[in-house]
Amino acid sequence: MTQDEHIQKKKFEELFREHFTGLCYFAQKYLGDLDSSKEIVHSVFIKIWESRNDFDWEKPAKSYLFTSVYNRSMNFIRDNKKFVSSDDAETGNLTVESSEFTDSMEISELEGKIKESILKLPEKCREIFELNRFEGKKYSEIAEKLGISIKTVENQMSKALKVLRTDLKDYLYIFILILLKNKNLL
Repeated sequence: MTQDEHIQKKKFEELFREHFTGLCYFAQKYLGDLDSSKEIVHSVFIKIWESRNDFDWEKPAKSYLFTSVYNRSMNFIRDNKKFVSSDDAETGNLTVESSEFTDSMEISELEGKIKESILKLPEKCREIFELNRFEGKKYSEIAEKLGISIKTVENQMSKALKVLRTDLKDYLYIFILILLKNKNLL
């Protein structure tokens, strides 16, 4: 393997690891099916790999990736006549305005990063976090259910939140922008 091929492989792997999950959730918003979404994202990455010698590895690829996944998702819907129901879209005539596309892209990326970060938590820590944040359980309920002390629940939640803050610090601006846009402050 030449030096250039080795660099391309490393950059491809990095690109895949960084964007795969977010792209899958992004495609799923249109398709409603995670398996089809994964296939579409895989096909985008296969296309990049096949044209890796022509791909500009120095240029940021985020917009290219999301646009490619969006276009393939729309083609999939068209080809399979599985139209997504939406307040703004009529059957067979899907249109997404630029700002909606960008918001959806950012939300999908953020959701993907949050899920990746949660999956990195140790098993017990993740379980406690999910019981609290996703099931709305109080610390005392979690402690009782798992047979542990409330202090242990507090410590595990603190640990989980610290990991999430660290992992997601670069995505805080996306979250704030989404909140501001949804409140019509922008």
